[in-house]
Amino acid sequence: MADLSAARETLQRVFGHDDFRGLQADVVSEVLDGRDVVAVLPTGGGKSFCYQIPAMLREGVGLVVSPLIALMQDQVAALRSAGVAAARLDSTLDRDARREWLSAAREGKLDLLYVSPEGLFAQGFLDFLEQCPIALIAIDEAHCVSQWGHDFRPDYRALGQLADRFPGVPRMAVTATADLKTQADIRTQLRLDHAKSFIASFDRPNLVLSAERKGAKAQDRIYDLVRAGRGKSGIIYAATRDSVEKTAANLQALKIPALAYHAGLDASLRAERQQRFQEEDDVVMVATIAFGMGVDKPNVRYVIHADSPKSIEAYWQEVGRGGRDGETAEGFCIYSASDLRRAIMFANQSNATDQVKAVQIKKARQLFAFLDGLTCRRGGVRRYFGEENVEPCGVCDICTDPPTSIDATELAAKAISAVMRMDQRVGRGRVVNHLLGRTGDGLDEQYASRSTFGIGADQGEPMWRNVIEHLLFEGVLSEGDDQRPTLSIGDDEAVRAIFRKEREVRMREAAKPTRRSKEDRRASRIAKGAAKAGFEGADAKLFEALKGWRRESAHANGVPPYVIFHDATLAEMVRAKPSDLVGLGRISGIGEAKLKKYGAEVLAVLITGI
Repeated sequence: MADLSAARETLQRVFGHDDFRGLQADVVSEVLDGRDVVAVLPTGGGKSFCYQIPAMLREGVGLVVSPLIALMQDQVAALRSAGVAAARLDSTLDRDARREWLSAAREGKLDLLYVSPEGLFAQGFLDFLEQCPIALIAIDEAHCVSQWGHDFRPDYRALGQLADRFPGVPRMAVTATADLKTQADIRTQLRLDHAKSFIASFDRPNLVLSAERKGAKAQDRIYDLVRAGRGKSGIIYAATRDSVEKTAANLQALKIPALAYHAGLDASLRAERQQRFQEEDDVVMVATIAFGMGVDKPNVRYVIHADSPKSIEAYWQEVGRGGRDGETAEGFCIYSASDLRRAIMFANQSNATDQVKAVQIKKARQLFAFLDGLTCRRGGVRRYFGEENVEPCGVCDICTDPPTSIDATELAAKAISAVMRMDQRVGRGRVVNHLLGRTGDGLDEQYASRSTFGIGADQGEPMWRNVIEHLLFEGVLSEGDDQRPTLSIGDDEAVRAIFRKEREVRMREAAKPTRRSKEDRRASRIAKGAAKAGFEGADAKLFEALKGWRRESAHANGVPPYVIFHDATLAEMVRAKPSDLVGLGRISGIGEAKLKKYGAEVLAVLITGI
């Protein structure tokens, strides 16, 4: 095992951290010894240090393959701010800049060089790299290589050939979200069969998770959630461009600084909005999944899914963009059977093989079973990724206010029977009316003589809608993907088991009005978090003064504020109140380069408070 004294010294001197966390030291040691690695570490768990530190210590340049320009820009800016020789090659660079960085790589003057998979396989580039001293090759967001993963990119499939082009160079596959099947595919596709795996817990203890079914006034619900976090930075994910624009416009009309972001916008406008989101502390970004992978903003305080994501992997990666600074952040998901229908429709319309489509549909159903489930949110995610002996988190909506479950087996059988008696040719509304004994037009009248007509009159309409949605989430019923979706049998075996009472259907009971509302519980959690992390009086003014200085410095240097210092580092300055550079240098997150560059200015703010 490699001696990590030099690695720890580099970590402290450059990045201002006293020691590695979690599995970082084990991964770094393996790479320093020249061996391949597969590392699955949680979002915010410091994956980048696992290849950045070895690249700085090994001879040559560390080649990092990254999927997005924004992701490369963010990491390179942070590295340069810390005094590290880092560069990126992407389509935004002019010819002179590209020539400069290529020359620096060949001469061994770079520690890290970031490139996209498309750029890596550009004509002649691999031949050029063979002339350079290569310290290591890191494949970031490695789940993109797998067709079983949630963000498959065909260009990643060719990265396996790097094993032949660069024999003897340690290669790393790094990701935050990969289930067991995806992990196996990563090893196969990247030819890392003999690489040692380092799989950390997928737990994110600072995330408080909640979910609820989408109501009739979904936009009002989103506004309530954003208003509860007013003044804080957040992300809202929506499924379509139209939904993004509508939600952002509604929030703007309510005087909330919201921005829309999706692939249909001009690239320069997207870049401008992303920069504003990174630089300002209270901006709400409303976006499709086109936004997010390249965002390393540490103080995102909430992530709202206005529409459900497509899998648990996607959910965990997206909600994981909150609270990267380790402070409390919330993840809230609003979901519906229509979202599930959309996910299945997209899977069926994709160009994937039938086998891959089946996996995508299964993942979508697993997500909705998780969202509508009765067990701890974080525990459910961890079990999905293969963790065992998982304890409840104690802070999610399920843990703080456990829903009561009811035996809905008989109700389910009645709903399934109604779907069958109506020849599997009508939608949810007509099935509900049929169960209640209601008739409208001629089609309803046609089925009024069937034995199931009115058999559910003892229950209300909301109950029957919940039963049908639950059966859709479990895949017992299926819903067509046309403009007027019809209900049909989705799983014949499950239906037979329900009719024979061999399979119990348990679903949530509707919340009682006497219960404390979700908003009350949420407000209580926020208040507790503020009391725990906030400052009062002079300390509060000093903290704001430091943030003001950071904002001005970031603007002057053309980088996001968190590239200068994270909020956690500013908070530690307020608590410690160092009076000299030696004391300031002891604060976590202040490396040698930042101490030299910003130390005198920070001390001036700490002393004067302005």
